[in-house]
Amino acid sequence: MPVVESLIRSEADGTISFGNYKLSTKSKLQDFEHDGDSYKIKTFYEITKLERNGMFVYESVPGTAVEHFMVTNDGVKFMVEGDKDARITLQLEDDSDYEVYVDDMAVGGMKTNMSGKLVVSVELNEGVGSHVKVVKR
Repeated sequence: MPVVESLIRSEADGTISFGNYKLSTKSKLQDFEHDGDSYKIKTFYEITKLERNGMFVYESVPGTAVEHFMVTNDGVKFMVEGDKDARITLQLEDDSDYEVYVDDMAVGGMKTNMSGKLVVSVELNEGVGSHVKVVKR
């Protein structure tokens, strides 16, 4: 799974891909239009952060590359790669229960806080993407 050299791009299946954990200095791109929304990406080896219409969507520490990121009414799914294990924070529905899957294995149920944030830790190996799916219960 390659990093996203352009920082963010639209995919043919309607999803977006973003992030480049190989950058040594922080890079950002704003006002990227996709499906009627405006996205802003900040990424480098320490952090990857995505905002949609000025609102938080995704953050990973350290930085990651994300492919085929898709938000649905029931949750979110994407493929993620990095050179170190990552802590990923997602914006979901406030005070709701979700089931989290990594590489099609259930890793447990989690509840978002009052601001709708959910934190997932994912073990990553460079060059190998991990599928993450978070589904509302």
